[in-house]
Amino acid sequence: MYNGLVAASAAVDVDDWMLVHDAARPCLPRADLAALIEACTPDGVGGILALPIAETVKRAGKDEAGVQRSTATEDRAQLWLAQTPQMFRVGVLAQALRQARGAVTDEASAVEQLGLRPRLVIGNRENLKVTYAEDLAIAEAILGAR
Repeated sequence: MYNGLVAASAAVDVDDWMLVHDAARPCLPRADLAALIEACTPDGVGGILALPIAETVKRAGKDEAGVQRSTATEDRAQLWLAQTPQMFRVGVLAQALRQARGAVTDEASAVEQLGLRPRLVIGNRENLKVTYAEDLAIAEAILGAR
């Protein structure tokens, strides 16, 4: 992502908004993109599409035999599933990615390391990430229904 920002630097201003979208999410609803842009444009930080977690969340650990076991149930009240696109000003995003330390799993995690708090904009379950083979059939069904 950072290399893309560097490549685009001649065509954009540091205060321009940049949308970063994961190609593994082919089913982004247009309405969600519009909602993200509308919510983030007046925001001082920017934000991401995300969904509150509906399922019960378990923390796992391996036992002596190496078998995964549930060790705790997490409080899901404040947990969200991050999606893309993610929307930040070019200058902030470039600084965040340049200074990022440790595991940076998305642009928002890099921005968070700057001490900023990205807005969470309600996304849609249709904006699934194609990760597993069975996700292809789900994506095909979503796109076929449009």
